[in-house]
Amino acid sequence: KMGNAESNAYQNHLSRFLPEEQSDIDGLFNTLSGSSGSAGAKNPKAAKKTVTLAALQARQSAHTREPLPEPMTVRLYNGMKSIDLPGKSGPSEQIAKEQFVIFMSNLLKGNADEKISIIMRMIAKAGGPLKGKQIQEFTEDLIRSVVHVLSYRKELKGWSLENTRDSSSGVKALASELLSELKLPDGTKPVGSQLLETNFDQSVIEDWVYRVPQISVFLSVVIRQGLHVLHSLPDQTNDILNLVPHCKGIKGRGVASLFDIPAIIYINSHLPAELQHKWQLLFSSRLHGESFSQLCAHIVNKGPCIVILRDVDGFLFGGFASHSWEVKPQFQGDNRCFLFSVFPTLAVYTYTGYNDHYMYLNHGQQTMPNGLGMGGQHGYFGLWIDSDYGKGHSKAKPRCTTYNSPQLSAKEDFTLDAMEVWAVGDTPESAGRKGKKSILDVDPQAQALLEMAGKSRQSEGLREPIEEDEDDD
Repeated sequence: KMGNAESNAYQNHLSRFLPEEQSDIDGLFNTLSGSSGSAGAKNPKAAKKTVTLAALQARQSAHTREPLPEPMTVRLYNGMKSIDLPGKSGPSEQIAKEQFVIFMSNLLKGNADEKISIIMRMIAKAGGPLKGKQIQEFTEDLIRSVVHVLSYRKELKGWSLENTRDSSSGVKALASELLSELKLPDGTKPVGSQLLETNFDQSVIEDWVYRVPQISVFLSVVIRQGLHVLHSLPDQTNDILNLVPHCKGIKGRGVASLFDIPAIIYINSHLPAELQHKWQLLFSSRLHGESFSQLCAHIVNKGPCIVILRDVDGFLFGGFASHSWEVKPQFQGDNRCFLFSVFPTLAVYTYTGYNDHYMYLNHGQQTMPNGLGMGGQHGYFGLWIDSDYGKGHSKAKPRCTTYNSPQLSAKEDFTLDAMEVWAVGDTPESAGRKGKKSILDVDPQAQALLEMAGKSRQSEGLREPIEEDEDDD
């Protein structure tokens, strides 16, 4: 009774979906198999509906621009085809409804164990041990498809391929960061060209998919948004919800962010969960001028922030400040702060517990260093922007004591090319209009700073243009 075994497995997979999800999947399968259901209605055996690669490709190219890049469509097809049905002899070029449903169920609702054999076949049709190079190509394809499909479906929440840095180097950087988690059974992590030539078996890749949740999240985005299925239903895991934060304050300003989409996704995933839903541009050297007093005027008391800068050699790096910046000669912040690199490598460096020199901002003092710093110590910061705007350093011989980060800039003492600061999460009440009791009222230095910048106290009005685009999305 092979038929029963088949229908039992199929029913089990189907039962993972809510009724409205089931009808969504049915609808997609019917569209792809090009049947309205009338032909085989009287005799279900007469016309068993199936989906071909050509049908998947046709669905993609029916649009002027494909929702998914061609290589990813082929990978999805190979994944569907790899599902063995009981009582079926050998793989067929046609995808049966059971295979289609089990594919959706395993990748969208399954655990690492259930996903892995499909992912193996999406990486290489033949299966068997996989070379690092094949895994790299798959990972790059996957990230490229996520950026493409989110842009195609207008799901970038105010970000766009126009107002961010070109994503091509970011795709490669994020892929190598995720691949750096591939561990051989003896615990070693091959790197560089060694990684590309190493053979990895199924258990290693399963362990990797289990430990690198982005792979499953990205696959889910590609399936939901690429095939346009289950995309409108709330995602129970919330993983996809804050994949990309809402972007405020850059629309219509005529500048592109120093961030690219893969870097935004990656850095956002390292923020505390309650700050992942929104980024708002506070300061851009290209909009607000190259001035340390302008920088302070825009970022003081605005809640947790991300600072990103580019040196004249093109290196991109920065830090996350977990607390509002305050102008004072003491270290501030807590152990949620981190430093990061965006280019030439993408990486996040978190606190070591060695000291509490998380963040520092000072200006106009005779006795203490004036500038913005994160990690390390005076004169040896992991990241330092001097109040003599345009100069900075990243000293980490061999590593920054606070964050274990290497030198982030191309040269130890660098010249600043551009800088941005983004507030993350909701703006704190104190920075709003209410009562105007902000740090500026308490801190005469910060107030003097605004006077120097030629701004009266109403300089809070600088935030007004940023509020206009609340409806970016």
